[in-house]
Amino acid sequence: MSAYACSLKRFLIKNGLDPEPDLTRKTTWKNFIKNHWEVLAACDFFSMELLSKGKLVRRVVLCGQLTGPGAEGILGNMFERMPVWNIHEAVVPPGTRRKAHMTRSADPATSLFAIILFLLQGALQAAQQRQEIEIVEGEGFWGGCVTDGRFMPFGRESFARDLYGDTRGNQAQPLLISDRGRYVWSEEPFAFSFRGRTLEVTSGHAEIKVGRNGDTLREAFQYVSRTFFPSNGQIPDELLFAKPQYNTWIELIYDQREDRIRQYARDIVSHSFPTGVLMIDDNWQEDYGIWDFHPGRFSDPKAMMDSLHDQGFKVMLWICPYFSPDSETFRLANRKGYFLKDKSGGTYIAKWWNGYSASLDLTNPEAVAWFQAKMTRLVDEYGVDGFKLDAGDADSYKDPAIKAMRDATPNAHSELWARLGLPYRLNEYRACWKCAGLPLAQRLRDKGHNWQDLRQLIPDALALGLMGYAYICPDMIGGGEYSYFYDNPDKPLDEELIVRSAQCSALMPMMQFSVAPWRVLSEENMGICRRMAGLHVRLGPEILALAHASSRTGEPIIRPLEYVFPHRGYAGIKDQFLLGDGILVAPVLEKGARVRKVLIPPGTWRGDDDSEVTGPCEIEVRVPLARLPWYRLASAN
Repeated sequence: MSAYACSLKRFLIKNGLDPEPDLTRKTTWKNFIKNHWEVLAACDFFSMELLSKGKLVRRVVLCGQLTGPGAEGILGNMFERMPVWNIHEAVVPPGTRRKAHMTRSADPATSLFAIILFLLQGALQAAQQRQEIEIVEGEGFWGGCVTDGRFMPFGRESFARDLYGDTRGNQAQPLLISDRGRYVWSEEPFAFSFRGRTLEVTSGHAEIKVGRNGDTLREAFQYVSRTFFPSNGQIPDELLFAKPQYNTWIELIYDQREDRIRQYARDIVSHSFPTGVLMIDDNWQEDYGIWDFHPGRFSDPKAMMDSLHDQGFKVMLWICPYFSPDSETFRLANRKGYFLKDKSGGTYIAKWWNGYSASLDLTNPEAVAWFQAKMTRLVDEYGVDGFKLDAGDADSYKDPAIKAMRDATPNAHSELWARLGLPYRLNEYRACWKCAGLPLAQRLRDKGHNWQDLRQLIPDALALGLMGYAYICPDMIGGGEYSYFYDNPDKPLDEELIVRSAQCSALMPMMQFSVAPWRVLSEENMGICRRMAGLHVRLGPEILALAHASSRTGEPIIRPLEYVFPHRGYAGIKDQFLLGDGILVAPVLEKGARVRKVLIPPGTWRGDDDSEVTGPCEIEVRVPLARLPWYRLASAN
């Protein structure tokens, strides 16, 4: 064997690349590229016809770029970039075409042409990667963006999503897992598509890892959880699980002021709703970036905090990573270089839903520490218990004009915003990237006040759990669009929807009110919502125990039926869920419904109405407006 061949063979083996184990087997170019796609960043062919020993011979040459794990830092010389593969081609009469084949030459040095694979390093290390996966009959996948939950499991219909800079305003994860034990993972965003029986995954940013663990959804999740995003043993503040949350957004909108916040808290208590976490939403502050109580709307914020604590509340404040220009705080931070820059080196001004603002450079550790110091001052000076960290969406950082201190994908900026809140156990996020296993409360994206959005709560929440985000808060009860909750003939309020929304949230890991039930509901319907809040409190110790278990195992708190009872045809169930393994919840999600079907898994289950049913079976139950059907596993089959 020549020195060239020996050198390349050593290189391939050293870097985990297959030097073609079956060296006698012929293969087509198509198969060759397919077999080595994971290490080919780019390739192309050209052909030449040469006169050899009096005969015209056509030679086909492949030029390509080699990437993949282990290639980084390998320079080598030109000789060590030449592989052992060579073209074997029969004599080609002029004017004819034949399929070229590839084989290993006995003597590479005698070959007129070799396939030359140029090694890339540094930035080119993460060149385009592609994986093509054949979908098994009946196989379904979960992952990607939480808001695509209604389309999951993927694989039955065509679907495509590119995660780079687009997380659909909610949580996302570079992960796909299947109910046949398979998984796809990458450390950076990737694009994926389902077409027919094929899943195609591509990335220009990091290696794509494809594998299998067992043959169930649970086994796949357990593996990826402990391998790629292990839980750190901590949970967010226990009160988030044990008691309801109350957000001031719907009632106060942008008029967040001391007297109205105090009144909202008094109304919670006077209407016999359980106290819990009170979130003061946007516009309590002087301005964006000036994180202090507005002096014109808060006369004594410390006294207000003390009063709320005395009533049994913990208090959170809304914050975001934006700074309004032309303030003293802006000028100070700008001089220190704490903001994202534009191409010209000036301060980048971002357009977001509240206007135009500078954006904190989250890749700058000094800027992050400075921002956290401002948050900690609110804790120390006023007794604030935690923060609702809003914005931070990946698409906010997708503008190519953005220049940060350190190179980062748009998704990485979103991740850094989430990690900024880790020192504060009482927290909430709506947008997140690759933060599974961390003690961060994850709220679903704002839903509209309509039945379609209500039906999306369960599939979104289940998708969230299967991506490793166990500490789930559904959206505000009744939806987060304030315009429906005031006199608006074009957007009528639906009391039944609010009641069913409260029931849907009651046995999820967290439940959150915003619109005041006592303001918009009849006494009867308000009473139903109050009982649902009481149900959440009653089962709070069990929910909290599941949260602590998740901090050790990573497993979701709420689970699809397929997760616990695999391969029984339950993968497509999106209107029921399991709390842990032993509580089955079947909310009503259709307007006017007073009867619904409930799929009962194997085992004997005792219902909220004291009925007992043994599965597997499907039953029809009466569901008056006051009832949330749920069942506890009494004994397993």
